[in-house]
Amino acid sequence: MNNFDILKKGGKELGLDIDGSMIDKFLKFKDLLIEYNKKINLTGITEDEEVMIKHFLDSLSCFSSGVIKHDSKIIDVGTGAGFPGVPLKIYYEDLKLTLLDSLNKRIKYLEDVCSKIGLVDVNFLHGRAEDYGKKEDYRESFDVAVARAVADLSVLCEYCLPFVKKGGFFIAQKGPDVEEEIKNSKKAIEILGGKLIDKVSINLPFSDITHSLIIIEKRKSTPKKYPRKAGIPVKNPIR
Repeated sequence: MNNFDILKKGGKELGLDIDGSMIDKFLKFKDLLIEYNKKINLTGITEDEEVMIKHFLDSLSCFSSGVIKHDSKIIDVGTGAGFPGVPLKIYYEDLKLTLLDSLNKRIKYLEDVCSKIGLVDVNFLHGRAEDYGKKEDYRESFDVAVARAVADLSVLCEYCLPFVKKGGFFIAQKGPDVEEEIKNSKKAIEILGGKLIDKVSINLPFSDITHSLIIIEKRKSTPKKYPRKAGIPVKNPIR
């Protein structure tokens, strides 16, 4: 199956209608990812079919949460090579997207990607979630925060929930076995102002991979002491 069919048919399995112009953007994105990956370490996934499934369709599965709406203000925390944020923006071009990463080389790459595939209204932040989560311009100002398996769930909540406004959502993309993580993060979710509302299992099209979307609603403001200083959430997670 070619790249076009993987995206078109895989999108349909996820309940999405990926049109030709979107597919053109995805294919340009793929070429830029592979090109840049020769210079900076972005991904270990470099075969075309795997990029389509494990990066693009996996990122688009965030729409299965049901909480990402047109025109949402969304932040991708620890975006890395641009996942899941850039594919979400390709599908819903009216998203107001912010990409946050601690490595400036990745941010420069993402600026080039978004420019070359024609994505506008994207904000690029070089820095740590612990620092930006304290800043007035970003704190509790997003409808949705997303993160793809960059840390333990309790740590991710401390990185991401401070960005989310009351009534907004945090979506954590995780593997299939998340029950222990959910159990261990209950205190963190509550302290940070969230409430776990759903766990959605995703069968990734054209693979035997199952992933989970952990969906947390922001019910109360996050206490001012969170996020704690850089490095502390990982060393001493809220338990």
